[in-house]
Amino acid sequence: MIETLGRAEGPRGEVALRRRTADDGGTHLELVVDGVFAMDDVDTSTERALATEALRRLPGRDLRVLVGGLGLGWTAATALAEPRVTAVEVAELHAPLVRWAEEGRLPAVAAVPGDPRLRLRTGDVVDVLAEHEGWWDAVLLDVDNGPGFLVHESNEALYRPAGLARAVAALRPSGVLAIWSSSPAPRLRKELTRLPTTADAEELLLPVARDGREFTYAVVLARRAAAG
Repeated sequence: MIETLGRAEGPRGEVALRRRTADDGGTHLELVVDGVFAMDDVDTSTERALATEALRRLPGRDLRVLVGGLGLGWTAATALAEPRVTAVEVAELHAPLVRWAEEGRLPAVAAVPGDPRLRLRTGDVVDVLAEHEGWWDAVLLDVDNGPGFLVHESNEALYRPAGLARAVAALRPSGVLAIWSSSPAPRLRKELTRLPTTADAEELLLPVARDGREFTYAVVLARRAAAG
């Protein structure tokens, strides 16, 4: 059984938040964008790994984190759970999704809208990246399921060399860029390695078993070169 919790039209198409009841009686939240299944909360380990893998590569305190794509809120919530993080900004294209988060409809972030470290804003993460060069300690991108499965072709520019260079430039020296992908993305890692501002890049393959099937997701990480 599927229950629609919210549905709204926007400039990028329709966004729907649904609750699905499984045969065993368990319930799961689903996000559908422009008629295409985007994600659910059956297994959130890789969305959380997007934050934890980037943050564990960063020393120090007072870390500033930019999250591109709110989704169901698991990446932002995981970043906020790290006590060294003092600011998390989330850029989300779909205004209804931001509103539902503020209304407490997304359990992952239901308890944190009042957290002064969190800022939710409607807009394209590309525009946010261009606002401040060398500002963020970590940039976490979960946009359109990564470069291999785009709902909106306009998001392809983010994964081209110029878009990746902009994301790296938004980092402080030695800051970390992390990108979630719904499939292995060796080409993305190679593109990041070729950037002159990147010190190194790596790809983590994350196997997930769900609905009786095996999937391999990926998190691609790159570190901005140190100053000097």
